[in-house]
Amino acid sequence: MTETFLNEITDDLVDESVLEHVSPEFCRANGILPMRVVETALIGAVSAPDGILPLSEIARLLKLKTAAPVYASSGAIAAAINRFYSRADTGGAQSIVDDLKSGDLKSLATEWERPRDLMELADEGPIIRLLNSIMLEAVKERASDIHVEPYEKELDIRFRVDGVLRKILSPPKVVQESLVSRIKIMASLDIAEKRLAQDGRIRLLIGGRDIDLRVSIVPTSFGERAVLRLLDRRHGVIDFTKVGMGAEDISRIDGLLKRPNGIILVTGPTGSGKTTTLYSALMRLNSVERNIITIEDPVEYQLPGIGQIQVAPKIGMTFSAGLRSVLRQDPDVIMVGEIRDRETAEIAIHASLTGHLVLSTLHTNSAAGAVARLLDMGIEPFLVSSSLSAAIAQRLVRMICPHCRVEIDMPPEMATHFGAKIPEKLYHGTGCAKCNGYGYLGRLGIFEFLMVTPEIRSMISANTDAQSIQKAAIDCGMTTMFEDGIAKAAAGLTTLEEILRVTQTDNAGG
Repeated sequence: MTETFLNEITDDLVDESVLEHVSPEFCRANGILPMRVVETALIGAVSAPDGILPLSEIARLLKLKTAAPVYASSGAIAAAINRFYSRADTGGAQSIVDDLKSGDLKSLATEWERPRDLMELADEGPIIRLLNSIMLEAVKERASDIHVEPYEKELDIRFRVDGVLRKILSPPKVVQESLVSRIKIMASLDIAEKRLAQDGRIRLLIGGRDIDLRVSIVPTSFGERAVLRLLDRRHGVIDFTKVGMGAEDISRIDGLLKRPNGIILVTGPTGSGKTTTLYSALMRLNSVERNIITIEDPVEYQLPGIGQIQVAPKIGMTFSAGLRSVLRQDPDVIMVGEIRDRETAEIAIHASLTGHLVLSTLHTNSAAGAVARLLDMGIEPFLVSSSLSAAIAQRLVRMICPHCRVEIDMPPEMATHFGAKIPEKLYHGTGCAKCNGYGYLGRLGIFEFLMVTPEIRSMISANTDAQSIQKAAIDCGMTTMFEDGIAKAAAGLTTLEEILRVTQTDNAGG
C-alpha cells in the first residue's frame, strides 16, 4: 500500500477512458475513483480502506492483476467524480431523441389524440430522461438559457452560449406537450393552464453543482414556449478584473464606491452583465461596518452579509414600495435592481441626497443616455446633476478561445469600419475541442465610464442633450465602449467582429 495522499485529483492523473467501464453511481457509493492503468495494475483513489475491495473488483473486470490504491479526501474524490463524469460524452439528449424518432411515433401520436392525464404524460420515462439530458448538456456547454420553441411541424431546442443562440436538438413534435408539462411540474406551475404565461423556479444539482433555473412559459400559436435561465449558485460573484475591467477602470469605480452618497448607474441592454457588475461592487463594499440592502427582481445570487429583497408586484412589493421600506432600515448602501419609473427614480435620488450610496441599472445604449432617460422620466435636471456620481455603460463580448488562438491579418472589409484605430495585431480562434469548434470561450465586458465632473454637472443642470454630454465627456478623456473594445481586440482577448456586433456603431468614432 502506497502512502501517497492526494489533496486534489487533477486532470493529468486520470485517463478518462478508464471511467467508461464504471458508473458514477458506483464510484460515489464506494468513495473511489479509478484513475489509470499502469502495466497490469489499476491505480485508483480511495477515501477509506474499505474502498480497496470495490477498486479490486473493477480491476478484475478489466482483467488486470491488481489494484493499487492511493488515498484522497472524500471531498477531492467527490469533486473529481462530478468533474470527469459531467465532462464525459454519453450520447445525451441526441441519443434519446434518436430513440424516440426510431420508435413508433404514429402510435404515440394516436395516444395524444385522446385525453390523457398530464401527470401521466410528464412522468413517461423518455421525457424525464430527455429533459434531464438537455439540462445536463446545457451545464456542460456553459449555456445561460435553454429555449424550448414549438413551431407548426417541429420542436426546436436552443441554448444561449456566450450570448449567442445555438440550435441543439429537434425532438419529435409529438413530445412537445409532455416535455413542457414536465418542466411545469419541476417548477411547481399549473400544468392544466395553457392560456396564460407562467413563471417559476427549479433548483437542482447537476454534476454536483447547485443550479437555479428560472422558468418562463408563454402560450404561442403552436403550443407553449419555455425558456429556462440557468444560474450557477456555486460561481457566485466574480471580481472586476474577471469581467474585463482594466486597472484604470477599477481605480475609477473604487473611487466612486468610497463616496458616502450619490448614485452610480450601470446601463446596457438585457444580458449585458449589469447585475454582475453591481454584485461585484457590493462585495467590494461588504463589511461589518456597513448596512447594505438590495431590492431585486429576481434575486440571482445570495450574497453573504447583505440583505436582499425580492420584488413581488402582485402583493404590492414593487421597486418603489421596497425602496421606501428600505430607507427605514438605516442602510448605508442601497442597490435597486432597476429604475423603471419616475417614482422609483425620485426615491432613489432623494435617498442619495440624504446620505446614502445608491447603485442601480437603467436600460440605455450609452452612459450619457442614462441622463436623458432620467430627464425623460420627469426628474428635474438639478436633482439629476446633484445626485448622479457616474454612469457606466457596458456590453459583453465573446472571448477568443485561448486554446486555439492564432494571429491573423486585418480583413480588408474591416478597414472601412475602424480606419486609423486598426490594431497592429489581430487574433481569432480556429476552433477546437475546448470551444466546440466555435473559436470563442467565455465572455468579458467592454466599458464606458461617464464621470460627472463639474462641467458635466453644469450641462445636466442646463438640460443639455445626451449627444452633447457624450461629446464633452470624450473631450475630457472618456474612453468609449468602442475604443475599449478595440484595445481588447488588440490585446488578443476578442475580435473586431465581436466589437461591431455588440456596439453596433456606424462609424469608427464610436
